[in-house]
Amino acid sequence: MAGPLKSLKILDFSTLLPGPYASMMLADMGADVLRVESPTRFDLVRFLPPMDGDTSASHAFLNRGKRSLSLDLKKEGAIDIIKTLIKEYDVVLEQFRPGVMERLGLGYAVLADLNPSLIYCSITGYGQTGPYKNRAGHDINYLALSGVASYSGRKDQTPPPLGVQMADVAGGSHHAVMGILAAVINRQTTGKGQYIDVSMTDAAFAMNGMSGAGYLAGGVEPKTEEGVLNGGSFYDYYETADGRYLAVGGLEPAFMKALCEVLERPDLTKIGLSQKKGDQMQFKMFLKNCIRQRDYADWLNVFEGVDACVEPVLSLSESSEHPQIAAREMVIEVARPDGTMQQQIGHPIKFSDTACQSKSTGCTLGQHTDEVLTEAGFTADVLAQFRERRLFG
Repeated sequence: MAGPLKSLKILDFSTLLPGPYASMMLADMGADVLRVESPTRFDLVRFLPPMDGDTSASHAFLNRGKRSLSLDLKKEGAIDIIKTLIKEYDVVLEQFRPGVMERLGLGYAVLADLNPSLIYCSITGYGQTGPYKNRAGHDINYLALSGVASYSGRKDQTPPPLGVQMADVAGGSHHAVMGILAAVINRQTTGKGQYIDVSMTDAAFAMNGMSGAGYLAGGVEPKTEEGVLNGGSFYDYYETADGRYLAVGGLEPAFMKALCEVLERPDLTKIGLSQKKGDQMQFKMFLKNCIRQRDYADWLNVFEGVDACVEPVLSLSESSEHPQIAAREMVIEVARPDGTMQQQIGHPIKFSDTACQSKSTGCTLGQHTDEVLTEAGFTADVLAQFRERRLFG
């Protein structure tokens, strides 16, 4: 069964995390993704531990289902190869700093002249405009400038570095996918492509959906442990007697009632639902003291089958084996080049008629160079000439 994007062809110039994660999602949904990789400036994710044999597990995941063309874009003739390929592609995805693709001769204006229906998406830290457009950054920098880090964490402590790259993935990758697919829909009615400018800082700023919206509408500046959802209420994590944690989030009356009943304190339901700061702190202190009295395993038994929005904080290994994750097929097996299987994270979107597929783990650099260029009409003699000029490294 082919994926819903089976007709889409994507030329991917990106490296590291945001762009490859975006094109991986598109590949899972059936798009034909071709990575254009430098033979001299390697994607560092290829060497990122932990390794699965000689291959980075992260690279194998982020680049599954894609083909790889090795091409030195600074060598004479390389740009002409891209200009030949671009006529058959729907989307360009790139992650260089602003102006790099233009200097290479592969900017949107040039490629759109060759293919007016081309959709061209650029992912950068700060966008194509503004005083920071040429500034270097990482996920932690984008979260810092977007305001997200300022009210995340605990009072009198430094903001925590997150375990996942929120601005990179939720910001850069997911917004790029949304932008590309929106442009594809627009092209169906207009026949024209367009340029998409995705800034990871913009995306992180836009994720201030609750506190940020309130502040800009005339509210107060959000601070750590002062909002309902960032530690300023009972909605929080609580330590068990043996050093594990439970997440408690029963904000609604029905869940609060169930929580208080299972803890044998139905009289505290009203306090737990109160909007008064003092009541919230009283209820929070009760939960802290109560949950510290029993071990993690005991609490799992207590809350088994209780619909109170209380869940254990799982390790990644525990999460991977959880029956809910298993039922949703979020751990899958993907074929390595040697035919053996590697466990990977599954695609999170489920389609009734066009299921996502993960055909193979990330391939070796330039593995499909001959195949791709032969499909594009280049003869064996021409490929030999390209090799003599070291276009492929």
